[in-house]
Amino acid sequence: MKLFRTRRFDQTQRHRDLYSLYELIYAGVDLLAAIAFIIGSILFFYKSLMEAGTWLFLVGSIFFALRPTVRMLRELHLAALPSGGQEETETNTGL
Repeated sequence: MKLFRTRRFDQTQRHRDLYSLYELIYAGVDLLAAIAFIIGSILFFYKSLMEAGTWLFLVGSIFFALRPTVRMLRELHLAALPSGGQEETETNTGL
């Protein structure tokens, strides 16, 4: 099984839908990581809130670590779907 093929994401409508879902998840993880780092950075300006800022840096780092995990899950999920010919035939014949 070869992963990260550039054209796999649009083989069928199911591939396109799944790819879009994973892109939304990826963007959400990215956004949460950025928010955690921004708030953590602001909290670091105040000595009394430094510990909370440190925890937010950790949370942001975990979200950044999730990014490649989401990409790998997407690729494994796309690779497991039937190729265009098989699914297209089933759709066209009403099966």
